[in-house]
Amino acid sequence: MIVILDFGSQYSELIARRIRESKVFSEVLPHTTSLETLVTQYKATGIILSGGPSSVFAEDAPQCDPDIFRSGIPVLGICYGMQLMASMLGGEVKRSDSHEYGKANLYIDNNFDLFEGLWLEMAIWMSHGDSVMKMPPGFQRLGHTQNCPIASMGNTAAKLYGVQFHPEVAHTPKGTEVIQNFVYQICGCKPDWTPDAFIKTALAEIKETVGNSKVLCALSGGVDSTTVAALLKKAIGDRLTCVFIDQGFMRKGEAERIEKLFSGQFKIDLMYINAAERFYAKVKGVTDPEQKRKLIGEEFIRVFEEKAVELKSDYPFLAQGTLYPDIIESATVGVAKTAVKIKTHHNVGGLPEKMAFKIIEPLRKLFKDEVRKVGLELGVPEEIIYRQPFPGPGLAIRILGEVTEERVKILQDADVIVMDEIKAAGYYRKLWQSFAVLLPIKTVGVQGDNRTYLNTIALRAVTSEDAMTANWAHLPYELLEKISSRIINEVPQINRVVYDISSKPPSTIEWE
Repeated sequence: MIVILDFGSQYSELIARRIRESKVFSEVLPHTTSLETLVTQYKATGIILSGGPSSVFAEDAPQCDPDIFRSGIPVLGICYGMQLMASMLGGEVKRSDSHEYGKANLYIDNNFDLFEGLWLEMAIWMSHGDSVMKMPPGFQRLGHTQNCPIASMGNTAAKLYGVQFHPEVAHTPKGTEVIQNFVYQICGCKPDWTPDAFIKTALAEIKETVGNSKVLCALSGGVDSTTVAALLKKAIGDRLTCVFIDQGFMRKGEAERIEKLFSGQFKIDLMYINAAERFYAKVKGVTDPEQKRKLIGEEFIRVFEEKAVELKSDYPFLAQGTLYPDIIESATVGVAKTAVKIKTHHNVGGLPEKMAFKIIEPLRKLFKDEVRKVGLELGVPEEIIYRQPFPGPGLAIRILGEVTEERVKILQDADVIVMDEIKAAGYYRKLWQSFAVLLPIKTVGVQGDNRTYLNTIALRAVTSEDAMTANWAHLPYELLEKISSRIINEVPQINRVVYDISSKPPSTIEWE
């Protein structure tokens, strides 16, 4: 276990990904986490101090437990983390005369330990206005740049290291090697965190948590909930009941497809509940996206609670496919206090405070690509493994403004066209997500000799590894033209289609 203490960097989760890609488990925790917690609860083998937007000499600069540096556990400070290490251990940090943002060349002064196996010069990515001007006692310089005299430092005896640059980003081509030197050579970790290892651990935890009780599993038909179902089936067998709630906001024909697929082909015990009427009533008149998410999340729980009573059996647990990005984006417990809530995910922050279930989330520490690997290991079919993510609240958060049956029908008809054409062009597996959004905007158009004043559809297609960051997809003009033409010709309520060319950050993938 390598723990990243988060000081507000936008790259903290990326550090965790780089370590996990090296087959070592890693987790992001608040920078306030005590050494005792790191040792007893997390059994940390190494600690990484992330970057952050603060200056160490600012009045409210975030700090970490000073005992961490005397613990004997290897520590690597990145950017702000290096400056904090220097400041707390008696070094000196000052505002630089010349700031460094972007590409730079690192000249390695000592290519042992942290830089073992690397050339004496390497391309790096810098992003800092402060610099370490004087190292703490016991440290030596490991590398420098033209504008930064101490770009890396280390105290080999104390196993304390710092780099001013960001080894986790793609703009530092050899950055993964630097991280792996820390993880493998300095911390002594072995690359044994694999899908099979995760499954064994997860099965043991599920059995210990659940005991002899029964579990309801919220099934949506996507890779996350299906992988959870497969994991639970393996752990508790017939004590699992999967429940699919059709809230009325699914894609066209989706409810029927899921029911047929799981009950028929996969032989999973599936209970289908059509609750569309009550969900429409719940969100009637609601336009605020946060309120939509919370109302839908609460109603999900109420439907499950009623079903558990109806079954007249003991179902104390509800399982769902919450992932690590959901936890981070909802800024819940376990994520740095410096994190800002971006949006409430219906299966995280959208759950009501009082409910009859204990929630179990076997995948809550995994990124999407890791879930796919686990799913494949469990035998989940590829058609589900590579299904694009679909939000729990469904089309309700792809309809800006009030959600009505009429507006859902419009979006369903447009969405089918988007999916058909994306798949036909061979882009479905290349994209993280592709979908249509119904805007609360009407525009003037002309069809035939008539003036129209109709709705607008926005197309959204992005590439991503884990949804923490995403780039808008550069789809061919011919494909965009075909999608637009079909939507306008085949969906009578639409006369304009626009394409979203914003990335995350600053935008999010979903519009709400």
